[in-house]
Amino acid sequence: MIGYVLAFVAVIILLILGSCVVIVPQARSYVIERFGAFRIAWTTGLHIKVPFIERVAKRVDLREQVYDFAPQPVITKDNVKIMVDTIVFAQVIDAKLYTYGVANPIIAIESLCATTLRNIMGELDLDGALTSRDIINSKMRSIIDEATDPWGVKITRVELKSINAPPTIQEAMERQMQAEREKREKILIAEGAKKSAILEAEGIKESTILRADAERERRIREAQGEADAIRTVQKATADGIKMIKEAGADESVIRLESLKAMKELAHGSANKIIIPSDIQGTAGIVAALAEIAKSGN
Repeated sequence: MIGYVLAFVAVIILLILGSCVVIVPQARSYVIERFGAFRIAWTTGLHIKVPFIERVAKRVDLREQVYDFAPQPVITKDNVKIMVDTIVFAQVIDAKLYTYGVANPIIAIESLCATTLRNIMGELDLDGALTSRDIINSKMRSIIDEATDPWGVKITRVELKSINAPPTIQEAMERQMQAEREKREKILIAEGAKKSAILEAEGIKESTILRADAERERRIREAQGEADAIRTVQKATADGIKMIKEAGADESVIRLESLKAMKELAHGSANKIIIPSDIQGTAGIVAALAEIAKSGN
């Protein structure tokens, strides 16, 4: 019988000693109390506690936590009641403060988040609240993080999940957005018509300039051609006269050449013949008329 009692006592002692061996997992912290007072916060590893004197008061998770709080009703500066859904990212950085700093840290953070949100939204109108999410997130994170420092909690991020306005406000906003889209559409159409008209006018202008340049170039080339022809004829005439003079031709030869030229003119369709002044002598006129008459027959 005594042996059974001793065995039972040995088992109890082993169980007690086994319960005194505590292994703290990764990213955890155990708060240890001795006689009800805080003694130490154990971190990751193997630890031994004194039986019946020390106890694990709280097991704290040091990982970052995500808290999705219920939507909060807030009133904006222009007296519009909206529902705002908030998400808070928090991490415990001090297990002792987290254990003894506040009775219920999660409820405390939720309440603090609601009051801070109401204060910030009360300074903004509806349009500002809808378009300033980044500013609201930054202000809330800064204010809540400062308030939770005595609780051993670090607020890493605050996000506005959704902002829901009353149905009447949503309908008015949809009409406003529709009007804004129609306005932008009309502006784009007007700008397109304006650019099209400008491009068309520029095209007409450029084509007119090109036609004028082509006409000017044509006239210049025609004038240059006529000038070249005149210069060629004058040069040929001058060369002919020079050759006649160099050949020693007298006045009778020159008159004979003139009569030959008049003979060639007589074969044309002209009815009038102008007689050169250098052959208007009596004998020259008679000879010229006789020669023309023969040529006409």
